Amino acid sequence: MNTKKKVRPAATRPEDQKLSLGSTFAYGFQHVLTMYGGIIAPPLIIGAAAGMSSQDIGLLIAACLFVGGLATILQTVGIRFFGSQLPLVQGVSFAGVSTMVAIVHGGGGIQAVFGSVIAASLIGLLITPLFSKIIRFFPPVVTGTVITTIGLTLTPVAANWAMGGNSKAPNYGSVANIGLAAATMAIVLLLSKVGSAAISRLSILLAMVLGTVIAVIFGMADFSKVGQGEVVAFPTPFAFGAPTFEIAAIVSMLIVILVTLTETSADIIAVGEIVGTKVDSKRIGDGLRADMLSSAISPLFNSFTQSAFAQNVGLVAITGVKSRFVVSAGGLILVILGLLPVLGRVVAAVPTPVLGGAGVVLFGTVAASGIRTLAKVEYKNNMNLIIVAASIGFGMIPIAAPAFYDQFPSWFGTIFHSGISSAAIMAILLNLLFNHLKAGNSENQSVFVAGTGRVVREEDLKCLADGDRYEGGKLIDCDGKEVPVQSSTTSEH
Repeated sequence: MNTKKKVRPAATRPEDQKLSLGSTFAYGFQHVLTMYGGIIAPPLIIGAAAGMSSQDIGLLIAACLFVGGLATILQTVGIRFFGSQLPLVQGVSFAGVSTMVAIVHGGGGIQAVFGSVIAASLIGLLITPLFSKIIRFFPPVVTGTVITTIGLTLTPVAANWAMGGNSKAPNYGSVANIGLAAATMAIVLLLSKVGSAAISRLSILLAMVLGTVIAVIFGMADFSKVGQGEVVAFPTPFAFGAPTFEIAAIVSMLIVILVTLTETSADIIAVGEIVGTKVDSKRIGDGLRADMLSSAISPLFNSFTQSAFAQNVGLVAITGVKSRFVVSAGGLILVILGLLPVLGRVVAAVPTPVLGGAGVVLFGTVAASGIRTLAKVEYKNNMNLIIVAASIGFGMIPIAAPAFYDQFPSWFGTIFHSGISSAAIMAILLNLLFNHLKAGNSENQSVFVAGTGRVVREEDLKCLADGDRYEGGKLIDCDGKEVPVQSSTTSEH
């Protein structure tokens, strides 16, 4: 008798879910709006430092959008050895901005920046196998700490956006700006509460649209520049000349690449935790290789180092839309924005306070996701509490005091000026020290463990009889009668 072997269907991963075309691009556009301010800021800063004209800076911005879109598609769709296939948006990493400005001011110009990015990214591509092996050192006590820190470190970004985004503007921090941000935030919360599931998931996008409408009504939005400039423009390869390769610039950029690898590893693990999918060393390696390949190629099209955007991790958490194809659609929109500067100018006209109002909820959601992960951690008779406390505290230093590392060597400041990198490094090292290198550990290693377990005093137990129970906030004896509870203040009189 012939028997056919039944083939089990492959388990479907949450991130492989496919939505309707309309929903996919609507949610994808929501991702673009969330990260737009972050992706255009680095070229603005670097272009200004290089003394470029507004037209050339516009070319840089279009290039960054174009390359960010291609990098996002590579990361989410993935090919063999490249791409984590997770809902991660890629864009110009902020970690390297200060280093790039220093290279420009050092006399190398923008060409030396491009050269250092190419060389350092290729070195980063070679060392990704080392970083991909660190997954075993990311238990919940580490991932929860890093995810929480990502959310907390993004809070100043949201506050800056809510105040207007430009600290030199006369209306920076005005009641009008903050009021517009508050109105946008209120719309997000209202739509999340009273809307249907579809409206709730699109609450960020709808709130930004409605916030912009409010801004137009009160004369706080300016769309006059939308019609100025080219409608279609393809990024010209090496538009600013051939890259130059300077040893000092490459070494300093290599430090940035190490920071980027650390942050991207943390983001991959964070979004995997939020999506509820398996993230192993192979997947991290594929994601990091996509990062480094995108970074190495980006200078060809006049862009800079690429990295996963932490703020979009928050969008995945708050909307619950886990599909990587939604983010792929966002990447396609970024490519189109890079080719159609007129569309980019429309998106750029969205008032910054509107982004700030949505950002408060988004970034707070990232922190809340981290806290949820930390709630799964066992704190009894171990040092996990001090790992969390020291790591989050260390990660908050550059946020609370941005000038904290100004007197340190530039390479040190580059690494630890990132709160995410600071927290990740500290959490990994402390986890190794306390949970892997257990030689010398005692039952209760320090005062930090005290109070983490529940303790009942012996004299209190003497008052209880067999069958007594606590329910509904009341102490019930074995006969079902309530036992009156006397407060300590009453007994003192």
